[in-house]
Amino acid sequence: MVAIVGRPNVGKSTLFNRILGRRKALTQDEPGVTRDLNYAECEEGGKGFILVDTGGFEPDEAMRDEVARKVREQLHLAMEEADLIVHLMDGRRGPTPQDKEIVDVLRRVDKPVLHVANKIDTAGLLPHKDEFYSLGVSEVWAVSAEHGLGVAELVDRIVSLLPESTEEPPDELIRVAIVGRPNVGKSSLLNSILGKPRTIVSPVAGTTRDAIDTPFEKYLFVDTAGIRKKQRISRRIEIYSVLSAIKSIERADVVLLVIDGSRGVTTQDEKIAGLVEERGRACCIVVNKWDIVDKDHSVAARYKEAVYQKMPFLSYAPVVFVSALTGRGVKRIPSTIDRLYEEATRRIRTGELNRLLKEVVSAHRPPVWRGREVKFYYITQTGVLPVRFTAFVNYPQGVPPSYRRYLVGRFRHGLGLKSVPIRFSLRRRH
Repeated sequence: MVAIVGRPNVGKSTLFNRILGRRKALTQDEPGVTRDLNYAECEEGGKGFILVDTGGFEPDEAMRDEVARKVREQLHLAMEEADLIVHLMDGRRGPTPQDKEIVDVLRRVDKPVLHVANKIDTAGLLPHKDEFYSLGVSEVWAVSAEHGLGVAELVDRIVSLLPESTEEPPDELIRVAIVGRPNVGKSSLLNSILGKPRTIVSPVAGTTRDAIDTPFEKYLFVDTAGIRKKQRISRRIEIYSVLSAIKSIERADVVLLVIDGSRGVTTQDEKIAGLVEERGRACCIVVNKWDIVDKDHSVAARYKEAVYQKMPFLSYAPVVFVSALTGRGVKRIPSTIDRLYEEATRRIRTGELNRLLKEVVSAHRPPVWRGREVKFYYITQTGVLPVRFTAFVNYPQGVPPSYRRYLVGRFRHGLGLKSVPIRFSLRRRH
């Protein structure tokens, strides 16, 4: 994680957009425009990282006394969460007392910090960079985020300082992330699975701030902070919690998506489910608080159908009804995790795949494309977690989305991969 920090109106969002190469963060020539942390996934020089645009300051007269506190809060969060910090300053205005305060805080950070003077648009302004050495820093980078000057060199330096990614958990453990909205019972569910209290449980939403790793038997459970709607993320710490939850999904082999059975599937549940599906993680939908639902024998079936209607892109994911409070249904979760992991890591022989491909294509041939027959030649498995197949075809562009869905459905049924995501790629071969 790379965090861009600095006082208001120094161009943090503009630099964020320039590094991304596209306009993602809202920019405006007045302080306090960035009211929430903005983040995006980047890849440069073969290294992937999350770039974070920090903001949220509104230094009007009513809040002037709060600015210093908010700066410190943001800096401490960046120090805790980020692997590298970019401290941005206004090169036209020169060093300010607030810049000095930030530098003093960052001096105690045991991780790379790059001090950058922004708005250096011309060679005539380049000497302004030297004024910032009065803050006691050893190196100052000069850039113009608006015009792109010096940004490429800065990005190269960022990439060179980023640590190599490492896998923390041992390979033999199945990594399980528990995700969901705040206060749906994620920590209670983990405690119920473990059979003992491991995490703080409170009726107050947002008690869990960080992703907590808990090894248990052959699993490594990660209890993540609740993911809130963006407009409801009012504190910086909650936004860092969202980023931590997203990183936990990426680290996971299997995801337990917890929803509140007493409320049904909300829009935010759908968005979190989309994060899981986009990253190709095997998923079990855990309907918690089932003990307080007024139900008869048919309610669970109707509820499951409603879940799939709201989240059709996860219609393959198993649904488990539990009560973390009473322990009902919780014993089914480990066996479900095992089944999902076995499917998501299964390796299938190439001969079996090609026999199935021949059978599937013969049963329903792809439509003719521009008067030409679309032919499938060969298929192979190219990955697991998620399961990936690559088929070689003469005209990949001639295979419509509907036929791709047909292939995924038939391969899912024919190979017994009924509960995990499948990625199906097409490559051209003459």
